[in-house]
Amino acid sequence: MELNGTSAIVSGGASGLGEATARILAAAGATVLVADLNEERGKQIADDIGGQFARTDVSDEASVQAAVDAAVAAGAPLRTAVSCAGIGWASRTVGRDGTPHDLGAYQKVIQVNLVGTFNLMRIAAAAMAKTEPADADGQRGVVVNTSSVAGIEGQTGQIAYSASKGGIIGMTLPAARDLSAIGVRVNTICPGIIDTPIYGFSPNADEFKAKLVAPVVFPKRMGRADEFAHLVRSLIENDYMNAEVIRFDGGIRFQPK
Repeated sequence: MELNGTSAIVSGGASGLGEATARILAAAGATVLVADLNEERGKQIADDIGGQFARTDVSDEASVQAAVDAAVAAGAPLRTAVSCAGIGWASRTVGRDGTPHDLGAYQKVIQVNLVGTFNLMRIAAAAMAKTEPADADGQRGVVVNTSSVAGIEGQTGQIAYSASKGGIIGMTLPAARDLSAIGVRVNTICPGIIDTPIYGFSPNADEFKAKLVAPVVFPKRMGRADEFAHLVRSLIENDYMNAEVIRFDGGIRFQPK
């Protein structure tokens, strides 16, 4: 898929993996819509890359529809949708004090991470289906979803996060089979330990990062957001990549905790 002269939408595009993705797609010539709840930062990034911003709650149908409509209205055909929006926090299924996991917290993580990813995928793909094919294969667009290695081998306390990310993995093949009928490819990336701002706000951040890096095989460091974005671009531009779940983790294998 040629990115130059097309439109793209990136959820969670105001920070971390989403920001890096929005920037690399724009550098490749796409007009990028940054979809995020962070209006101040989202507008700044959109201005930086010559794109546009839409305040978006991925779990809300009307909000995502409005963002996709804005991406379509940019003029260039919508060819790319990347889901990077996500939340998560640690809580055991039953706490040490015997208290069961808060149901509302579990539902919130599922709603944002899993339902939100599906919401953008289905609405963006419907818009892509209305475009003319981009090549002789009948290709109209590409969806890249973001899961996590926690969706494969979650650790203690990651019950909600792992369930949401595992659900994204589970969607990949059936979604690709469904959407291939309209010329839309679907792939999922499972990042490991990526150095994003979420890890940098505590006094012992460096010590915490060193502990996280310990099980990484090689290179012995955290992954970078720009490396993730490079993989996203590769999946978009390589037309034979479809229905794949790709680990992006330096060979890490999580221990129980």
